[in-house]
Amino acid sequence: MINPKSTVRLLSMPILWMGVVQFSFGILSLFLFDDHISRLFFRPAIIMLSFSFLLSFYFRKEKIENVAFKDALIFATLTWFVTGILGALPIYSFTHVNFSDAVFESISALTTTGATVLSNLDTMPPSFLMYRQFLQWMGGLGVVIFVVAVLPMLNVGGMRLLKAETPGPIKDDKLSPRITKTAHYLWGVYLSITILCAISYYVAGMSLFDAIGHSFTTVSTGGFSTHDASMWYFESHSILMIANIFMLLGAINFGLHFRVFQRSAKGVKLYIQDEEARTFLLIVLFLGSVLGLYLYKTNTYPSLASSVSFALFHVVSFITSTGYGAADLGAWPAATALFLVFCAYLGGCSGSTAGGNKIIRDIITFKVIRREIQQLSHPRAVIPIRYQKKAVSSDVTNAIMAFMSLVVLTTVVFTLLLIMTGLDFWTSFTAVVACINVLGPGFGEVSSNFQPVSDIGIWLLNVAMILGRLEYFTVLAMLLPHFWKI
Repeated sequence: MINPKSTVRLLSMPILWMGVVQFSFGILSLFLFDDHISRLFFRPAIIMLSFSFLLSFYFRKEKIENVAFKDALIFATLTWFVTGILGALPIYSFTHVNFSDAVFESISALTTTGATVLSNLDTMPPSFLMYRQFLQWMGGLGVVIFVVAVLPMLNVGGMRLLKAETPGPIKDDKLSPRITKTAHYLWGVYLSITILCAISYYVAGMSLFDAIGHSFTTVSTGGFSTHDASMWYFESHSILMIANIFMLLGAINFGLHFRVFQRSAKGVKLYIQDEEARTFLLIVLFLGSVLGLYLYKTNTYPSLASSVSFALFHVVSFITSTGYGAADLGAWPAATALFLVFCAYLGGCSGSTAGGNKIIRDIITFKVIRREIQQLSHPRAVIPIRYQKKAVSSDVTNAIMAFMSLVVLTTVVFTLLLIMTGLDFWTSFTAVVACINVLGPGFGEVSSNFQPVSDIGIWLLNVAMILGRLEYFTVLAMLLPHFWKI
């Protein structure tokens, strides 16, 4: 049974958190001498904090310890829309873009998509730029998981929220019997990798500000930068290599990271033993090598080393759905654009910050296709699908094949809808790819930013980003009439 009052009370928590974040950046703007924009953070923050306390007080009698699964789906979906709109308020006030574009920028940050409607980033105040970067870091493991981690009142029903939010087809592998501890472990790993990333960037030559800002969007696989030139602002292949390492870490299952951290140096072999992580790394090496050789053979770059460096960086950037740039992709051979789009659909690992289909789904889809081909020769044979040497149930394979079908269907539908707003096919298609895979960069008219997209198109892409972030079923389940039946 759906309980709207408990959902509203739950929503007071992300509202409270967004108020705390914006109030904190108001204080940061004072420390960074951006006094002229501090009020743009303080005003909405005070309103959010007050509204959150009012909601909590008004619905204080509502019990939320046992969250029904339907309520969890509604809460997970509404959280992204609500925080996206609230996060847009400082962006709208400072940049003077229209409200639709401000919401797009905010949702793009929180879903770690990385698509932007802004330009001239190098001239913007540091506190505003860091706000954009932090929104992506906060959205990396999900606002919902953060709520579960910091609010112990969700001890009992928190697992339902975690399942509704966490990307990937298999969601029952808990790190701890208590869900709050699971969420704490995930955020502990996330924070540790972020700190290591910031230190590495700083040692490699970034300023402290850029190192912290880019660590937020590298580990979250978000892709926002504090510079219009993105990662090539620093003109350093060493920084590109560091980015590769931490983008890959952000795109590998955080539960696996935790188990590796538990075992220290002896646990590194777990990455190779895990079928998804092993396959993911092999795919990245293979695709990076192929693209590097192609760029070298087509004389895009004078040396093999630079060709491989740029190729590997962009393959990692696209397959992890980070979306950083380090080269003028328009100057690359035309075939490379479709190659990178293919990488974006492959995606990272389940239980990570990456978007795309997820490698576990790719693996099982490949095995299903292989089994069907084998059964043409052996129609009576019983050929189980195995993952990690264990048989995969038909429920999981059916869900994965349904997911893959939805990927194709939603891409086609959203592309057609964007074409109807006036964009050409290639621009529409790559814009949808960028948003539905929470990737960021597109091609055609949106190769620089998404300013050419109309307001209607922007809201379509907002929905696409949330669909991609919550992996379709969480959102689409609410469109079914029987979902709302008591």
